[in-house]
Formats: sequence, structure tokens, C-alpha cells
Amino acid sequence: METLAPRKNHGTDYAELSRLIKDKGLLARRRGYYVTRIALNILAFSGGWVMFVYLGDSWWQLFVAAFFAMMFTQLSFIGHDAGHKQIFRTRRANDAVGLFHGGLVGMSYGWWVGTHNRHHANPNHEDDDPDVNLAAIAFTRAQSGRRRGFLRWMAKYQACLFFPLLLLEGLNLHLAGITAIWQRGVKKRKVESFLMFAHVAAYLSAVFIVLSPGTGFVFIAVHQGLWGLYMGCSFAPNHKGMPTLKAGHTLDFLRKQVLTSRNIRGGPVVDFALGGLNYQIEHHLFPNMARPNLRRAQAVVEEFCASKGIEYAQCGWLRSYGYVLAHLHSVGAPLRTPARTV
Repeated sequence: METLAPRKNHGTDYAELSRLIKDKGLLARRRGYYVTRIALNILAFSGGWVMFVYLGDSWWQLFVAAFFAMMFTQLSFIGHDAGHKQIFRTRRANDAVGLFHGGLVGMSYGWWVGTHNRHHANPNHEDDDPDVNLAAIAFTRAQSGRRRGFLRWMAKYQACLFFPLLLLEGLNLHLAGITAIWQRGVKKRKVESFLMFAHVAAYLSAVFIVLSPGTGFVFIAVHQGLWGLYMGCSFAPNHKGMPTLKAGHTLDFLRKQVLTSRNIRGGPVVDFALGGLNYQIEHHLFPNMARPNLRRAQAVVEEFCASKGIEYAQCGWLRSYGYVLAHLHSVGAPLRTPARTV
């Protein structure tokens, strides 16, 4: 991953692209799509709990745990869209949907919106993007060089540790939300406190009323681990391994968003599995664009970037993980090289 050098500002290019997108009606709301999607998600989620109760204290419940991992991610995708005001025009209506879905999966919607908006404002910025400033993973050699102790050891072998670490992402999302609520880092603290408490109480009660302690703990581990893995695998390919920005760069909004993002090729199955995040370039350029419009916008944006000589990155789903792992391996390389003595 290279660091982008300053370039001449071309602010009018984004205005030109925005007119093209708007003229094609791609910024229109898709309420029917979201009503249907939310209804199907809630129906499937409810059906999962019916199956959970029906199976009782059985190891077959591990398949239900895997199903819930998928459903938690799909519900989180709706919360993501609500946070970007993709569903309704008003912030209040979108926040209501987002808070509801955050409560279903045990995430703080307010904490996530604040963190994610900082990422969108400064994608892959070494100082200002919270997604590239993590304790467990070093995304630049400068970060790896500052690691000490156990974190330094992790940075050495982070390519090997990457997917195992994602198994902890579900737990991290819960704890980050609880911490933000406790430290009064969210606006609707009372509402979020109630939703978080209700989620934890209902979830643990259901698990340990229906399952024996041993089966219950394994169920939680499988469910939360696979949810974290799915979430991480959905977000990681979008920017990791792409160029980074430093303070003082002069890239305009269009180039800042395009050059630091990567699209994932695929059809409807990939669109569903990644919740539209596979159109990361279009999503970053137009965060409030409804998810089903991203596919149509992709061809417009790619053609426009070609006409302006802007590099447009996209690859297959599996290949994207190859890029991520290769980058993480490269970042840790200096730590694996023994220091030479004179």
C-alpha cells in the first residue's frame, strides 16, 4: 500500500459526476425495497428463534448459531444504511430504524455512526481514519514500528492472525458500544442503554433457559465468532491494501474517495452477501444512495473515472482477501527481519 502524493485539486469533477448520477435518478429513495428487505429479515430472524426453541438442548443448535451470525450481519447492514440516511429523507426516521436494528444485534447505533462517519470523511487517512488506527492490526510500516511487546509480535505475524482475530470482532462491537454508552459518548444515551440492556438480558436468558451451560457457552462462541468473522470479511476488503493518505494531502473529494477504495466484482449473490458494500467506491462517493441503486451507479462512475484518468480498483471477492493478506504481511516484514549488527 503506497502513500498518495499531493495532486492538483479538481473539485468540479465531483459536481459533474453528481449531475450525471442525479439525472439518472440514482439518488431516489427506494422505500419499497427497504420495507420488503426489513420485513423479510425480521421474519427470518423470528423463524430462527422459533427453531431455536423447537430444537431445545441439542448440538444441532450450532447450525442455528451460524444462521444467527448471518442474520446479525444482515440486520447490521440495514443499520448501516439507516446511518447513511439511505432509507428515509429525515434523520429521525432513519435513526429510529438504526436504533431498532442496533438493539436487535447488541450494537450501539450512535457509537457506530460517529465512528463510521469519521471513516467516510477521511478514508485510509493515517491519522484521522479510525478504521486504520487499531491496536491489534498495523496497517502501515510506521504503525508497525511503534508496536511494543505482545502487539509487536502480533504485527510480525498479523497476516496469519488476521482471520482468527476477526472471530473476536463481534465481541469488540459489543464492548465498544457498551463503553461508549457508559462514557456518555452517544447522543441518545438513555434509549441506547435500554436497548443494550434488553438485548443482553434477552439473549443470555434465551440461551441459558433453553440450553445447558456447556451447550450454551459453545453456542455463544460459535454465534459471536462467526458474526464477527462475517462482519470483518464484509468490511475488510474495501480499503485494506489500498493507498493511504497523510496530513497535508491536496486530493479533492472525488479522488480521495476513489483512490482509497476497492470494489468487489460479483452478481446478486455477492450483492446480498456483502450488503452492497462491494460497491465501495460508489458508496463512498454517494453515501446516502440507496443500496439497490449502487449497481446501476457503478458503470456510470467507472466510465467517468476512465474519462478523467482516475484509477478505479476492483477485483474478485477472494482476490481482495489476497491483497489484504499480502499487504498485512508486507507491513510486518521489517519486524521479522533480524537487526544487522556492525
